[in-house]
Amino acid sequence: MALIPEAEARNFDSIYIGSKKGIEKEMITSQFPNTRYYAISSGKLRRYLSVENAKDLVRVQKGVLDALKILRREKPDVVFSKGGFVTVPVVIAAKILNIKTIIHESDVTPGLANKIALKFATKLYTTFKETLNYVPAAKADYIGSIIRPDLLTGEEAKGYNLTGFDRERKVILVMGGSLGSKIINAVIRKNLKKLLLNYQIIHITGKGLLDPSISETGYKQFEFVKEELPHLYAITDLIVSRAGANAIFEFLALKKPMLLVPLGLDQSRGDQIDNAKLFKETGYADVLEESLIEALPEKIEALDSSQSEYITAMSRAGVSYTSATLLDKLLKDIS
Repeated sequence: MALIPEAEARNFDSIYIGSKKGIEKEMITSQFPNTRYYAISSGKLRRYLSVENAKDLVRVQKGVLDALKILRREKPDVVFSKGGFVTVPVVIAAKILNIKTIIHESDVTPGLANKIALKFATKLYTTFKETLNYVPAAKADYIGSIIRPDLLTGEEAKGYNLTGFDRERKVILVMGGSLGSKIINAVIRKNLKKLLLNYQIIHITGKGLLDPSISETGYKQFEFVKEELPHLYAITDLIVSRAGANAIFEFLALKKPMLLVPLGLDQSRGDQIDNAKLFKETGYADVLEESLIEALPEKIEALDSSQSEYITAMSRAGVSYTSATLLDKLLKDIS
């Protein structure tokens, strides 16, 4: 989403290959009407034995055939892949057709999809320097995070108009990743009256997770936001969030002190735990384990009391690639 506008500004034609049911279809088609969206068959990549693996192997094979058909017709100069199980068939198909592929890893340690894709790719770009310890040095470059420029142009007036909030009171933005977090939602609502004594709360709940029975002053719910997000960031003082790499680097670029609640090992491979640990070590964030979620109100108070220290630490963060410099590098690496 950061790269497409820059490519279009330079008169590049862009297509997006994604899943048939994923949230990315709605995001891409609504925000980038000139980008053609193609859905392919895909299967989940598992690190454990399951009877579903056999079915998914068939889906991945069909996905390769789907991708071959699309790439033969579109004849792209380069494939840029962000990881995830839907990308593996595309990267394999690109290799078969001798199309150069650049893949990007957001997390500290590569996910299974990118580990597989790296065997077929031209180059891997990383968000974290530490990722270079886990991949072949000759095929990887650290470039840092890529932030969508529009996220830096939010307007406070529009943010207050969207929420109806009081300009004199602090605002907490709560979000649980692209699908939302039921456990974070529950603890926020359980402690809502207490939190509203000192803060106003923007709560991005996740699709289908709104609670229409709540109508407290200073509490505004959204299932999902798109063009509103920069304006909501503009009025935010503190953030409570999962620890997905893309999101936390947005908070870093905006210098928003953050309390991270990473997905546990029972729900993920531990990538968010690694992300959160590094951000805490650098002074960008505080971390709350999901098993200790009931301590959320106290952790928010502690984050608030040290707000200036977190902002100072984030101000020392290095400057990452812009969309423009990313595209420049990508074109150089495939030439």
